Amino acid sequence: MNMTDSADTLPVWDLSPIYRGLDDPLLQEDLAWLQSHYPAFAADFRGKLAERLGDALQEWERFAERLNRLYFYLHLRHAADLEEEAVKNRLHEVNVLVDRLGGEYATFFTIELAALPEEIWQRHCQQDARCLRLRSWVEQVRLQRPFMLSTEVEAALSKRATFAASSWSDFYDEVESELRFALADGPATLEKALHQLNNDPDADRRFAVLTALNDGLGGSFARFSAQVLNMVVGSKRVEDQERSYPHPMSYRNRHNRLDDGIVQALHQAVEEEATPLCQRYYQLKARLLGLPLLRWSDRNAPLPFADQSRIPYQEGWQLVLQAFQQFSPTLAELVSQVARQGAIDVAPRPAKQSGAFNYSVVLPGGHTLSYVLLNYQESSRDVMTLAHELGHAVHGLLAGEAQGALLASAPMAYAETASIFAEMTTFQFLRQRLQQQNNPLALLALLTERIETFLNSVVRQIGFSFFEQAVHGHDGRLSAADLAQLWHQSLLRLYGPPGETFRYEATENLWSYISHFHNPFYVYAYACGELLTQSLYAVQPRLGPRFEPCYRQLLQAGGSQDLVTLLRPFELDPTDAAFWRQGIRTTLQPLMQEAEALAALLPGKG
Repeated sequence: MNMTDSADTLPVWDLSPIYRGLDDPLLQEDLAWLQSHYPAFAADFRGKLAERLGDALQEWERFAERLNRLYFYLHLRHAADLEEEAVKNRLHEVNVLVDRLGGEYATFFTIELAALPEEIWQRHCQQDARCLRLRSWVEQVRLQRPFMLSTEVEAALSKRATFAASSWSDFYDEVESELRFALADGPATLEKALHQLNNDPDADRRFAVLTALNDGLGGSFARFSAQVLNMVVGSKRVEDQERSYPHPMSYRNRHNRLDDGIVQALHQAVEEEATPLCQRYYQLKARLLGLPLLRWSDRNAPLPFADQSRIPYQEGWQLVLQAFQQFSPTLAELVSQVARQGAIDVAPRPAKQSGAFNYSVVLPGGHTLSYVLLNYQESSRDVMTLAHELGHAVHGLLAGEAQGALLASAPMAYAETASIFAEMTTFQFLRQRLQQQNNPLALLALLTERIETFLNSVVRQIGFSFFEQAVHGHDGRLSAADLAQLWHQSLLRLYGPPGETFRYEATENLWSYISHFHNPFYVYAYACGELLTQSLYAVQPRLGPRFEPCYRQLLQAGGSQDLVTLLRPFELDPTDAAFWRQGIRTTLQPLMQEAEALAALLPGKG
């Protein structure tokens, strides 16, 4: 890898393995293929699934591979530069085309598949290896039968999808990328403002950044964000009613292949078990920072004795690679493969999508690619973000190669397991190194950072979920002021009343920049993934050398197994409500106790 510390020479994506450009003949060929094959698919298979199901499934997977290639390239190009009009135009054209073709020629497929008599479906599984391989995917489709509408209505919804509430969310991303906040050293993007908020060592400067952030998110942007959220919620409410989903979270829970009771147990465990530990931690942090009470701007603040040296990308990369290597040379090689293929875009820049993500797909011929977007700014958190996204990458590569296009993606609720496991692997690697160096202050700083990661993945995301539940449970339109009030209530629910753990000044508009709310109830997947990962880590010593191959099999399963089946080799049962509570008790509580013991060695901090 040719990596230096200069932003100008840090790795950027090489998208040429997908297409060479917007006018690549291969892209035009894929569009032409779709235009000819959609009508042919309907002619060949409508009303004939009972006789030709294996052929239909094989062709459906070919559609998935072609669509993957188109959207993979266009979404990556768009994320790299949200202001590139040619990409936006081509993406819009493809969306309209695919929605029209799918609505007109393919809507029948899942409806007829769901309605296929059970005895006919079982006979196909017994007689056709193609059906048996895709059994899990088909059975997920069949579970949706009670919520499907008529073919005509489903077709109409498909044709209108490009112009539905999701289009507001796409526009929101563009508007958010153009926001600038009035910081002391000049105008800053959202990404830069959040970075300063989380890394500035001075409490007053942090609060000034939070105030500028909150002010900048207010006014017209808060009203715009409220309108987007109202469109998303209202559209979902109408469709849920038409489909007879019993409550707003039903679709997400079914998509995650989780029983409502499991999801409820997860939320309850976090509120009852993690919330007291959360408040206890932030009270400890106030003492470590020498503050009588934390402001919200202090929540992720660096500790005064934390190592504030910058970690260049090359150094961060090596840390993560070594951590992967120590746990699994097989996974480390996959990580190296991602970098060698030019599939990581590292540095922040204007118009680039904020945050970080991984995108993995199976392309025509069964070839799997995985790309990572970062906004790396040389903090220790950026190193953990790198580990997180590379965890997703190895998951995508293993599952794609093993399962193919239809079953590669795990449901969101356990798609986060691989990413958080990679974070934990990196954390344990750094922890062992500090223990060997006998550096208690650095170890305390690392422990507190890991605790905060846990709290942000579990408590904060469940807080987001409670906010969403309040929003989706409200009848009628919500103004920006209404949303601010619901947001404030969700903060108090998990972090405590004002003056007990936090002061909440300059927080009323912070709901407005959380784009995950446009993908309803996505957020609890982070808490699910964190607690699943901790439960896996807890059994690692007991399983010994059997653990790593079992873990790779979990990744290879992709979306082919439900959570109960996935965890059976580890002798874990997520249907037991105590499972989630135990994940908190065996992880957060010991980390807290260790951090408190180390803090007690500091004068006046214990």
